[in-house]
Amino acid sequence: MASGEEDGAVEEKETNNKKKRTKSAIATAWLTFYNIAMTAGWLVLALAMARYYLQKGTHKGVYRSIARTLKFFQTFAVLEVGHCAIGIVRTSVIVTGVQVCSRIFMVWFITNSIRQVQNQESVILFLVVWTVTEITRYSFYTFKLLNHLPYFIKWARYNLFIVMYPLGVIGELMTIYAALPYVRRSGMYSLRLPNKYNVSFDYYYFLIIVMLSYIPLFPQLYFHMLRQRRRVLHGEVIVEKDE
Repeated sequence: MASGEEDGAVEEKETNNKKKRTKSAIATAWLTFYNIAMTAGWLVLALAMARYYLQKGTHKGVYRSIARTLKFFQTFAVLEVGHCAIGIVRTSVIVTGVQVCSRIFMVWFITNSIRQVQNQESVILFLVVWTVTEITRYSFYTFKLLNHLPYFIKWARYNLFIVMYPLGVIGELMTIYAALPYVRRSGMYSLRLPNKYNVSFDYYYFLIIVMLSYIPLFPQLYFHMLRQRRRVLHGEVIVEKDE
């Protein structure tokens, strides 16, 4: 009797292990496809920007030439929040959510909505930073999933951000600042009283709040990456608080 129960328990354990291995294989296959697709997408963006600049000799018009592709791939990145939420990627949902949402906000509610800022040098600055960062990041994840990670990719992933991250933030803040006069004059996305909802919203002041939010958020995300760098490149054991 006991032997039969033990056999049943062993079979159930093996079945559960098979299910876990199947789920893990599916998750790995999906993440590999996702990261290859995103690497390719940002490479396309990089080549498109370089080709436009070489042909035209100016940064003006670069954004409009790559806008559709940029919006697609940057919006597609919202899946990364889902990856964290369901546990197939071991990263904080909050950290990932802040990073992805801030990018989507910059694309859709600043550069896409306010055409007057699209030719600003600051837009090119954060676009170049994003492109270099994302090509490095997605290629890092791809090679890691394939269990064949070249050291130079690993090095680039955990060193380039030291310069790229601050430059990207500068580009984003300068772009939002350049947008403020146009937002104030047009009243875009604002809701004035009186209205049937009895609620007011001023997009101009909202953007100022967004700019101020970089003060507490940037150091947290930057030092998080520095801790990751020490752990990965130097083997330090980092104990982080729960998010």
